[in-house]
Amino acid sequence: MTSLVLVAFMATISVASLDSRTYIVHMDESKMKTSFPSAANSKGMFEEMLDSISQLSTDSEATPPPRLLYAYDTAIFGFAAKLSPMHLESIRNMDAFVAAIPDRLMRLHTTHSYQFLSLEQGRGLWHASNLKSDVIIGVMDTGIWPEHPSFQDHGFGPAPARWKGTCESGTSFSPLNCNRKLIGARYFFKGYEALTGKVNETANFKSPRATNGHGTHCASTAGGNLVQNASFHGLASGVAAGMRYTSRIAVYKVCWEEPHGCQSSDVVAAIDQAIKDGVDVVSISIGGGPASPYSEDIISQAAFRGIQRGIFFSFSAGNDGPRINTVDNTAPWIMTVAASYIDRSFPAIVKLGNGQIFEGISLYSGKSLKELPIVYGPTAGKKFAQYCIPGSLNPELVKGKVVVCEPGKGYRKYQKTEQVKLEGGAGTVILLSEGEDLFAIPYMSPAASVGHMAGKAILRYLKSTKSPIASLTFKGTAYRKRAPIMAAFSSRGPNLADPELLKPDLTAPGVNILAAWTGITSPRVLFNFDSGTSMACPHVSGLAALLLSRHKEWSPAAVKSAMMTTAYNLDNRGSPIKDVSHGGPTTPFAIGSGHVDIQKASDPGLLYDIHPHEYLHYLCSLKYSSSQIALFDPNFKCPKRTTMQPGDLNYPSFAVRFKSDAHNVTITYRRTVINVGNPPVGTYKVQIQEPKGISVRVKPSILSFKMHGQKLRYKVSFTAIRQIIESDNSSFGSLTWVFGKYTVRSPIAVTWI
Repeated sequence: MTSLVLVAFMATISVASLDSRTYIVHMDESKMKTSFPSAANSKGMFEEMLDSISQLSTDSEATPPPRLLYAYDTAIFGFAAKLSPMHLESIRNMDAFVAAIPDRLMRLHTTHSYQFLSLEQGRGLWHASNLKSDVIIGVMDTGIWPEHPSFQDHGFGPAPARWKGTCESGTSFSPLNCNRKLIGARYFFKGYEALTGKVNETANFKSPRATNGHGTHCASTAGGNLVQNASFHGLASGVAAGMRYTSRIAVYKVCWEEPHGCQSSDVVAAIDQAIKDGVDVVSISIGGGPASPYSEDIISQAAFRGIQRGIFFSFSAGNDGPRINTVDNTAPWIMTVAASYIDRSFPAIVKLGNGQIFEGISLYSGKSLKELPIVYGPTAGKKFAQYCIPGSLNPELVKGKVVVCEPGKGYRKYQKTEQVKLEGGAGTVILLSEGEDLFAIPYMSPAASVGHMAGKAILRYLKSTKSPIASLTFKGTAYRKRAPIMAAFSSRGPNLADPELLKPDLTAPGVNILAAWTGITSPRVLFNFDSGTSMACPHVSGLAALLLSRHKEWSPAAVKSAMMTTAYNLDNRGSPIKDVSHGGPTTPFAIGSGHVDIQKASDPGLLYDIHPHEYLHYLCSLKYSSSQIALFDPNFKCPKRTTMQPGDLNYPSFAVRFKSDAHNVTITYRRTVINVGNPPVGTYKVQIQEPKGISVRVKPSILSFKMHGQKLRYKVSFTAIRQIIESDNSSFGSLTWVFGKYTVRSPIAVTWI
């Protein structure tokens, strides 16, 4: 028993609450090794420390002993444990203690999308020479359905020698379920069980095998193999392919049953293990809500250790839009991905008796409905008939008619259509309570979903006549629709963790994406549609793997820069990309730098690179204390004097803040670019699109490069020349370096506070 523990315990409070909860605790590695020299490894140190605390407790009968869940030694140095307040206080008083962060609940946030991204088999980034090198994508989600054809390993050789991972046994899963494509499968549940009790194995497999199709969908989007004749009941038929379809996949199951599906302690354990296993890219389509300070964000802290080892991290931005300040996963060292529509849709036309026509969406593939009476609410049944829930509809009123249903009352949209069919209804029109996001839903009877504005017009029509009628026409799969369009649900900036860092970074396909599904989750199909920034994130993960195949020397920051500075902001009609939430042009707070363009990203001209130590200096500029800095790197100390501002981080975008009464106030940021273009000798000239109310000056305005790899610096000054009039106190512009075929663009977002 060490004196360290004894002194710490004597300092604890004498009366403790009986409540215990899970904490993720950072400890000082060198001090722990000094205090527990006989321990064989980090787990032994933490076990010895917790045992000592438990043995010293005089209230052991009332207070359960501390329970070690995980020992971390790569992503962070520390542990996750279930602790009482008294135990936590004991640890806080230890000399080796750094910080304790409560475990946090996190939420889960394709046959055509690769074509929309201009990827063609045998050409460009999908040329055989670029696909033969081994890249390993780690997917942290709900697990995987290993038998799916997207994960078959025909043509794959042995896993690379550097791979240290494994496939763990569990319920309905054994190492034999892995192959040369799916080379790793692990599961992490201790944080979940500490909160909820044992995993309900009637609802989930206690193994890497998935029940929820979310993880299988994400894994196949990032790196699923080619599958011919993929479709959803004949819709969206084609060849299914992950973005880097020849990659290896390693799955880390960290999400279980809702509402406590994903615990941060389990995610940190997965990141810790993935770093050791040897992944190249990590894809995480989960989050904990709007951004919190990085010193409180244990996932960003763990990801930073991965970035230090050259691993690229892609995260979903969240699904809490269109409200501002909702973007999640905002650390500068990770890619934060928003979601947008592709040019494929499944039109369902609702035509009213007054001649009004509305385009909705439906995955129903049967016959259309000619003009029929349409009913809603009191004309369809009794109380709650507008929600089409069991017991609310009157069969005599709905038989042979089209029924209008509102969302809500705990039933899913497809369940409402089933209820209409059960009561004899001929078809269903599903309204949205808000917003215009239209998701492809597998209706098994004639049904169409329409947006909020269309729904309001339909309800007005129903009130205007005693004998309303409507027809439903199903168009199947349609291509070349206006795209991309920003999804309303995609979370928005400004970034609460640091308003001077623009997030999200960019957008990618994330609405109505067809990808692999489990063999047990409804609907029971090989391929299913899903929507969310969860779907956009693995697109970027797979695209990052493609870039790393071509540019093995690029850092994670360089990969981010290439994607961000080549992203586009005009749709396929040549107009500014629109936002579903309001119908007008979108802004960098929703779209970031723009929509990813992987072909241009492979040859970006210039790069904004960032070394991991620069991120630490950035944290110093945020006025983080030494103990907060130690959460990211215990060996780093902030310089006593620094002139760096947060906005000086060498990021490929700009976010600037002025006080509301600012006039002739100037803020200057610095940037460095590296020449990676061909030809290597070239002169880039700056082009500025000034945000309203701002004067932008760049010095120098011309960058002349003489060789490949040359670095040049510039300063950009933003001057508030008049107060903004916009109701949301923000304006936007861009800074672009142009030379020959290269346009290296950085968005500018200005906010008045």
